[in-house]
Amino acid sequence: MTKSAAGSLLYLDGVHVSFDGFKAINNLSLILQPGEMRAIIGPNGAGKTTMMDIVTGKTRPDSGDVIFDGGIDLTRHDETDIAQLGIGRKFQKPTVFESHTVWDNLELALNRNRGVFATLFHVTTQRDRDQINDILETTRLVARKDELAANLSHGQKQWLEIGMLLAQEPKLLLVDEPVAGMTDAETEETARLLREIAKSRSVVVVEHDMSFVRDLDVKVTVLAEGAVLAEGSLDHVSSNQKVIENYLGR
Repeated sequence: MTKSAAGSLLYLDGVHVSFDGFKAINNLSLILQPGEMRAIIGPNGAGKTTMMDIVTGKTRPDSGDVIFDGGIDLTRHDETDIAQLGIGRKFQKPTVFESHTVWDNLELALNRNRGVFATLFHVTTQRDRDQINDILETTRLVARKDELAANLSHGQKQWLEIGMLLAQEPKLLLVDEPVAGMTDAETEETARLLREIAKSRSVVVVEHDMSFVRDLDVKVTVLAEGAVLAEGSLDHVSSNQKVIENYLGR
């Protein structure tokens, strides 16, 4: 294992994935440091979703290294194992328990023994309540904690689902297009929310909204045809001629 892998939170090197002869991921290499937030951008079909599928165990690469937390080979683990190792993933469409309250959604998501007996007879501890209250503060949902999730706005449902992932205490949070369908105000608040979360864990954000990516103010990785096309600040990658031709110019 290289020194880079040993000191990183997420390390991808020489990763390849093909589907029926189509190279979805082509020699992809990426390093994410502990405590770093990274934005991933790129045209449709660039490999963004497949990359997240690989990291979360949904797709197994044909070749290459996928190392988590300095030494865990993710290719040897399934989706359930990887979630328990500390990788949480939020998909574009929020999936919350709409017939339950905001508080109940977060309580159900807490990182604890998931056995049937433990779930049926679990008694909420003060630590549980403190953790839920902290998440409610982070996700701007304190005033809505006793309301049904069905009554939340689209943006608030996105925040609740992020909160449910935080309840599982992940080391790495993967977030797919979090502001799709949000109002301008919700979009701005989501950028602030994710910057706060990134103070205590690593975050990867896949997004098409360039104004939102600018608000995040983080390093940007541009994917195209399953490989890294450019990396750096948004201004840096936006001025890259290959990025303009492959993505921004479209």
